[in-house]
Amino acid sequence: MMKWLYVLAGLAFGVKMVVLPHPVTPSPLAIVEALVQDAQVPNTVATVILRNRLFDTVSEVIVFTIAILGVHVLMANERPLSHVHQVTDAPSVVLAQVGAMISALVGVELAVRGHVSPGGGFAAGVAGGTAIGLVAMTSPPEALQRLYQRWHAATWEKLAVVAFIVIAVLTLLRWEGSWTIPLLNVLVAIKVTLGSWAMVLAFIRYRGLL
Repeated sequence: MMKWLYVLAGLAFGVKMVVLPHPVTPSPLAIVEALVQDAQVPNTVATVILRNRLFDTVSEVIVFTIAILGVHVLMANERPLSHVHQVTDAPSVVLAQVGAMISALVGVELAVRGHVSPGGGFAAGVAGGTAIGLVAMTSPPEALQRLYQRWHAATWEKLAVVAFIVIAVLTLLRWEGSWTIPLLNVLVAIKVTLGSWAMVLAFIRYRGLL
């Protein structure tokens, strides 16, 4: 009985291959052009991440938020270091400060223009976190902590996450415009930068620079 089923399945597959027309697969260039026209932004990568795979991107933002909370929870019971050694030699300090300025400018560029050029919110956040890490290497951790609290960075980080999720849900419901992808880029950049700032402060406070 099974042999006849296999024979019939093979015949049906042969008829399908020979008789039925094959679907026409669009070229990769046509797919890219369709994505650009549909989302109205030149950066196809941003279109895929922040529109065609937005549900996955929302999950990535949530996972990053959970990682930040995990760092705080795991280190909450540890004793802070009594003294943290910073980089103090003049050439290294100058190089770190110049590098931080360049990384910060690159982060702003990627966040603001990520929808029209290579880059995006996550890359901008990494650049911003790198700038903060370089500043932390040459600054007292207490000063960075006071600055973090003065600017209410933790609150802004939470607001960026909430705003991102709200706009993402509206986008998934097809309530969107040409402004959604640039705004989502900026929100992701803010969230990743401020989250990196919080993790850098926690690691330096409890583990030091090395």
